[in-house]
Amino acid sequence: MSEEKQQPETRGCVCEGLGMAISEFFRQLGPSEQVRSHFRAARVEVLKGLRVLLDERIQALSGSAAKGTKVNVD
Repeated sequence: MSEEKQQPETRGCVCEGLGMAISEFFRQLGPSEQVRSHFRAARVEVLKGLRVLLDERIQALSGSAAKGTKVNVD
């Protein structure tokens, strides 16, 4: 590939590529990958907790407390 194809298109853009530099600057100011990983895991755990809470609420509202088939055992 030519050098022109590898670089992002900035022709016709008023910022002349400054937007990418600003984005990189803010990315460097942000938290490290380790911090983001911990927050991502915490967000997953919160969602799992909400899923359990909803499942319990659905179970309580449906009134199906251990319905089943009665089987006689000899």
